[in-house]
Amino acid sequence: MPEVMEISLFGELKVISNGREVPLPASRKARALLAFLVATGRPHRRERLCEMLWDLPDDPKAALRWSLSKLRKVVDTETQQRIIADRERVQFDMDGVEVDVRSMQACLRDRNAAPSVETLERLAGTLSHVFLDGLDGAGDDAFDNWLTAEREDARIARVTVLKSLAGHPEVDSIAAQKWLRLWQEEDPEGAEGFEREVPNREASKASAPRQVQPTRSSGPVPTFDDPSQRIANARARSLQAQRIGFCEVQDGTKIAYASIGEGPPLLKAANWLNHLEFDWSSPIWGKSFAEIARTRTFIRYDERGCGLSDWDVDDLSFDAFVEDLEAVADKLGLKRFPLLGISQGAAVSIEYAVRHPERVSGLILIGGYAAGWRHLATPEEQARREAVLTLTEVGWGTDNPAYRHIFSQTFMPEATQEDLAWFDEFQRLTTSPANAARFQNAFGHIDVRDRLKKVKAPTLVLHSRHDQRIPLDLGRELAAGIPDAHFVPLESRNHILMDTEPAWLHCVQASAAFLAEHRI
Repeated sequence: MPEVMEISLFGELKVISNGREVPLPASRKARALLAFLVATGRPHRRERLCEMLWDLPDDPKAALRWSLSKLRKVVDTETQQRIIADRERVQFDMDGVEVDVRSMQACLRDRNAAPSVETLERLAGTLSHVFLDGLDGAGDDAFDNWLTAEREDARIARVTVLKSLAGHPEVDSIAAQKWLRLWQEEDPEGAEGFEREVPNREASKASAPRQVQPTRSSGPVPTFDDPSQRIANARARSLQAQRIGFCEVQDGTKIAYASIGEGPPLLKAANWLNHLEFDWSSPIWGKSFAEIARTRTFIRYDERGCGLSDWDVDDLSFDAFVEDLEAVADKLGLKRFPLLGISQGAAVSIEYAVRHPERVSGLILIGGYAAGWRHLATPEEQARREAVLTLTEVGWGTDNPAYRHIFSQTFMPEATQEDLAWFDEFQRLTTSPANAARFQNAFGHIDVRDRLKKVKAPTLVLHSRHDQRIPLDLGRELAAGIPDAHFVPLESRNHILMDTEPAWLHCVQASAAFLAEHRI
């Protein structure tokens, strides 16, 4: 009979084998090592683990070997080896192991079935415990930063569960008040003014129309996809707090850039149509940017031809896009920093990393590609793209959003009509019809395939499995061409991730873990 193993990361770390709790090593560092391997679920370099947990003057490699030997006694059996280690890397084999945090994430990601009240109550109980309680300070700052990020993710998940319970029509009024109180304690701004819809039980029995209590808004009961008011308030504060400046590229083009937050820098390369002022109010970018700025100095800029940067430019080419990035980094005096590249911004980031390996400490590439449509598309696809270029030039700036909607639907097929309408208008305000067509043409000529093998920085590549604009295979090829790049597929159809979908949270968590792992 195969062994059944459960690992609990909420509260104190626990390992249960065949229904019995297994004693763990007394060493907090050994327990922290096991927790980190299980929570991340991927291989880690021995050197990185030593730095994170045993960066001491004596012998961290020996300490790691000792801890692994102790952990093998806890999780390995005669028939199954769960601690997998070679001379370079260590990982935990998750096959047949149930982990509470993974079960929770899978439940919240399931689009096919809304969780029952019983499931929500169970999740609320699990999430009431501190993630890896007692392991604070078990490693260096990178470990603590990773632990803090995981706990914040757990807090957000708990708010989501409490909000759903407070508004669930099958929860009786007494229980709903309890969940509302807990939600208010955890997220007072988000719960402010909330009144749930409550079905009239007697009317239901009599098959009468459903009656509801008055609410402040005519919107539906909050669900897992509703953004909280706290996020909206954070976006408004962020827009006021960001610091906007300008720098000049060698050809005289003025580039607008903005920075916000405190801490180590993270620079985002420009992608399809940015606007420093409108981005923060975006239902697409706002929450993502606010999450980054929570722990870092977040820097972004408007590419030439759009936003607050110069629109009337002669050169709108890939090399010019890279020079824009160079100008911003130089203006701010950034010595060493990670780069975030989204869509065509991934190729710009790769080229910059190859040109300036001493300055790039890591790459996070989302929905990227190494070669544009003029290099890889079929003749039929190329003809279609050419037709779209013509449509863009004639219809982009009109009040009719149909032309811009061509892009919106392929960027975000799962977005709401309201979000698509916002993105349509955002595109119109961000650049001119001529420049929109020029951008599309320039993106088609991108080709950094011969540069991939020259990337020296640690790299994380994330890509939606069913991306309607940039196929998954292009993201996989990108990761395969970069030495030691880590590839993470995301369960989504969107090219631009919406902050209301589970894939967005997966992306945020993977990025935070990557930055913590490499101490960048």
